[in-house]
Amino acid sequence: MKIGLLVAALFMALNVSAQVDGLKIGVINSARLGDQAPQTQAVLAELQDEFAPRQQELAATQEALQEKQETYERDAAVMGEAERLRLERELREEARDWQREQDEYVEDLNIRRNEALGALQAFLLQEVQIFARDAGYDLVIGEALYFSPAVDITDEVLLGLQTAFEGNDGGP
Repeated sequence: MKIGLLVAALFMALNVSAQVDGLKIGVINSARLGDQAPQTQAVLAELQDEFAPRQQELAATQEALQEKQETYERDAAVMGEAERLRLERELREEARDWQREQDEYVEDLNIRRNEALGALQAFLLQEVQIFARDAGYDLVIGEALYFSPAVDITDEVLLGLQTAFEGNDGGP
C-alpha cells in the first residue's frame, strides 16, 4: 500500500516537472527596478523642483527667526519690560507659524510623493507586463525569496526602460 502511494507520488512529481519544463519563467527584483529605473530619478527630480521654492522659503523664514531669537537673547537684559514681553510674544507666534508651515510642507510633500510613486509603480508594472508578453514569458514573479541569476530579468527590463526614457517615451 505504501509502495503504491510512493509510486503515485513519483508519477505526479514527474508529470508536474514535465509541465514546468516548457514554461519560460522570469523574476524581477522589484526593489532594484524601482530604485534604478530612470523614470524614478525623473519623478524624484520633478518633486524636488516642485517643492524647492517652499523649502527655500521655509529655510529663509527659519533663519530670520533664528536671527531674531539671537537678537532677543543678546539684548533682553537692556530692554524694557514691555518691549521684552512684546518680542517674546512675537517670537512664540512666529515660531508657531513656522512650525505650522513646516508641518503643512511635509504633509503636502508626502501626499504628492505618494501620488507620484504610486503612478510610477503602476507604470513599472505595466512595462514589466509588456516586456514579459513581448519576450514570450509564461510567468514573471515580482517577489521571490530566492532566485538564481539565470531567471533574473531585471537588467533586461531596466535596459528597456532606459531606452524608452531616452526616447522621451518612457515615463509617467
